[in-house]
Formats: sequence, structure tokens, C-alpha cells
Amino acid sequence: MSSSHTRPRLRARPFTGAGPVSMPREFDTRRLLRRALQVVALLAVMFLIVLLAPGLGEVRHKLEGADPGWIALGVAFEFMSGMSYVVMFKPLFCPRMPWRTSWEIGWSELAMGSIVPASGAGGLALGAWILHEGGMPGEQIARRSVAFFLLKSSINFVAVAVLGTLMAVGVIGPHRSLLLTALPAVAASVVIAVVLLVPRLGPGESPPPDAGRVKRAISHARTALIGGIGEAVEILRARDRQVLLGSFGYWAFDNAVLWATFHAIGFTPPLTVILMGYLIGQLGGLLPLPGGIGGIDGGLIGTLIVYGVPAVATAGAVLAYRVILFWVPLVIGAACFVSLMRGLNRDDRSDLCGPGVSEQPKGGLQAA
Repeated sequence: MSSSHTRPRLRARPFTGAGPVSMPREFDTRRLLRRALQVVALLAVMFLIVLLAPGLGEVRHKLEGADPGWIALGVAFEFMSGMSYVVMFKPLFCPRMPWRTSWEIGWSELAMGSIVPASGAGGLALGAWILHEGGMPGEQIARRSVAFFLLKSSINFVAVAVLGTLMAVGVIGPHRSLLLTALPAVAASVVIAVVLLVPRLGPGESPPPDAGRVKRAISHARTALIGGIGEAVEILRARDRQVLLGSFGYWAFDNAVLWATFHAIGFTPPLTVILMGYLIGQLGGLLPLPGGIGGIDGGLIGTLIVYGVPAVATAGAVLAYRVILFWVPLVIGAACFVSLMRGLNRDDRSDLCGPGVSEQPKGGLQAA
């Protein structure tokens, strides 16, 4: 093949001979175990409050009588949500990556998101480190991480814009005030528009050689943000099926978990209310709380009550949802994380250090 048709590839990093590769300090196993125990302790405190606090007898009754069949279905939905994440991860970051590697990195990221705050950013950081160890250029990782985050999150905002508009004009129900329908729809539309306009700012001037660390970091972040948004738009235009189905499935199946837990406690609010309450409630996950405990729960409970769902049913369903949301990714992801750690220094896991990848062409995703 001529050189004109050769596309850049991940270099095969020579792990052997350069000493064993170990995880960075922030991904140290003991450190992560402590974080996981902190989240478990917070969940335990939350449930002890529900079990022992006066005035919460109805919530306890709902949880005690939860239908195990619907809970099992919720667990299956969360598993499918995680699988959708894996399906989306592979073509976006490295089309030639073996499915085993994509499975391990994707679920490890999800497990990290269960115990580290910042709405999944900690998980993306782990994946970025693995890909960098494999030889992917840092700038490429930064761009695609931004694109991945935007594509994963954008479905929420699009859904609120569409559903809020349809509810506001009475096409679908139930009827809610314009503050709960039109206002979220407009806000979501504004966010989408602002994100799409950001690339017009341009990458800006490169920092001078003597620039400080903060100024260089801001410049790199701006470049990654603008490049990532542009790449996300190109991916959408290319209509890559795996990326589109993965991003939709990740959102839809996670919503379905909450829908299933409502069924489990014996109350079924309108699906549109669950979908509308989901995004606004999930914003609580942006708070710097271990595992998002308290932020997501409080956001979901408060939002769904505002939308007219009874408080007792909401509290019971959201608590069951949070348990599933925490344990399913953590249990599967922990096993994948251990396999990744062991594979970094094994010759038979060359898929971790040299999977071929190309820069994304304007026509869509393509393997090297």
C-alpha cells in the first residue's frame, strides 16, 4: 500500500523492558476501594434513615413490598444501559479495538462513575489514561472524550426539548404548567444552541512558551472543547449506527430502570413525566458528592414531586433505582478493572497497547 493511503495508528508501546506499568495514584486500587466503601456507607446511612426515621413508614412499606420481578427487570435494564455505553465507546475511540478491550474499558469507566463524582468525568479519565498508555495521542483523546461526553449527554437535552414542547402544546400529556414544560424545553434548546455555537469562537492563540501552567491548561481545554464539539457534529452527520444506537440505548435503558422501579413499588407515573424529571433530576449528579449520593437522589425526588408524582412512591422508586445504578456497574466494572490492570503487563494482551486507530475523517469513523 502506498504511503498516501497510510493512516496514523496507535504505536505499540513497549511495556516490557521498561518496567511494569502501574495505575496512576488516583486510580490506585486501595484508593478506589476506600471511595467505594464511602459510597456504600452513604447508601447504608440513607437506608437506615428510611428504615428507622419516624414518619417514613409508608416508604418502608413500599420498599418491603417491592415486586422482585420488576426489580430484576430494572437490573437487566441497567446492564443493557452499560452495554450501550460499550457499543458507543468502541467506534468512537478505536474502531479496531477488540470487543474484549472495549468491554473492559467501558465497564471500568462506568464503575468509576459509580464512586467518583462529576457526572462520569472520572470514568472518562480512566479510559483516557488507558488509551494514552496504548499510544493514542493526548490531543486526540481529549477531543474524542469531549465528543463522547457530548453525544452521551445530548440525547437528554434533545428529549427534554421535544417532550417539553409537545407537552406544552397539548400533543401529549399529562397537562402541566408552562413552567414545567415550555421552560425546560426552551432551556434545553438554548443549551444545545450554545454548544453548537462554541466552535465559532475558534481555538484562540497558542500560549507563549513562557506561559504559566494555568494559561496552558485553559488553552488546551479550549482546543479540546472546540475540537470535540466539531467531532461530535461530524459523527452525527456520518450517522454511525453504533454511536447513535449506543448513545440512545444508554439514555433509554437508564430511564427504563426508573420506570421499572416505579412499577416495583406499585405506582406508574406517566412515561413523559419520568422522562422530563430524569434530566432535571440528574443535574444533581454534577455536585461533587461521592458517587453522586444525595445529589442525584434529591434532584430526582424533588423534580418528580414537582411534576405531580406522590412523594412516597417517588422516594421508594428513586431509592431502589439508586441501588441498582450503583451496584450493577460497580460489580461488573470491578472485575473488568482488575482484568485491565493485569493485562497492562502481559504480552498476550497486545490489544491494550497497540490497537490500530485513525484520526476520524470528515466522512465518518474509520479504522486504520
